[in-house]
Amino acid sequence: MENKLIALAFSMALMVSAWAQPKASAWYTSEGKEVKYEKFKKDLLNADVILFGELHNNPICHWLQWEMTEFLARESEKDLVFGMEMFEADQQLVLNEYLSGMMSERSFNGQTHFWPNYKTDYKPIVEFAKEQSIPVIASNVPRRYANIVYLKGYDALDSLPDAAKQYFPSGVMPMDTNLRSYREMYEMGMGHGGWDMVKAQALKDWTMAWNIERNLNENQQFLHFHGSFHSMYREGITWYLTQMNPELKIIVIASVEQTEIDTLDEEHLGEADYILAIPETMTKTH
Repeated sequence: MENKLIALAFSMALMVSAWAQPKASAWYTSEGKEVKYEKFKKDLLNADVILFGELHNNPICHWLQWEMTEFLARESEKDLVFGMEMFEADQQLVLNEYLSGMMSERSFNGQTHFWPNYKTDYKPIVEFAKEQSIPVIASNVPRRYANIVYLKGYDALDSLPDAAKQYFPSGVMPMDTNLRSYREMYEMGMGHGGWDMVKAQALKDWTMAWNIERNLNENQQFLHFHGSFHSMYREGITWYLTQMNPELKIIVIASVEQTEIDTLDEEHLGEADYILAIPETMTKTH
């Protein structure tokens, strides 16, 4: 009888343990094959550019970004460069002054427009970069210029002064309206804003790709953080980077939420080279 009670208690403990520790994430290949993080992250060491598409308010994304940052800083034979959608190109000077130690954190906080989850989700990486002397590139186009495209069309940028035009690439923006991500965006908007809405998004992608390519030198590796849509299906930033430099080895990561993460939902197949699946019940950072 005593042995049966011990066995029952042990069985219940296992059940409680399994219930108390649900699976928080899973990694999949583009084809939907599950892959262990410890195995796939070695592939990252061979990349020139790693595009980490995140869910902005998901703590698992941000924790794994931190883990990846620390891993690459420790293991990569190349010099790291970080880039963030969360900083706009006209913030680069202030960001550089803070990273170099010429500006106090108080001044930095007062002169920089932060996303609402900066302190919990992005500050740790910025501070790590500061400690390790790793450059951080403010890669995004200033939002006011994307807003001009949305409201007045792309050609309205021509009327800006030269001082403003330094924050995004010059010339006519290349854009393939047949890209799946852009067509889906257009269809989701049900035509609201027309293609100017999509062009405003494309301007962000083009500018981020431009800032990555021009800040990536030989023997460097660029790790970029942005919303998953900006590189989904290896489009967006990835498409523009490939136009600029077809020789770059680019690894794209997408983040998705699912009801269950034991398998990758069919709708997410092909979204990236590696896909991070997270339970949709995961708590949010803001």
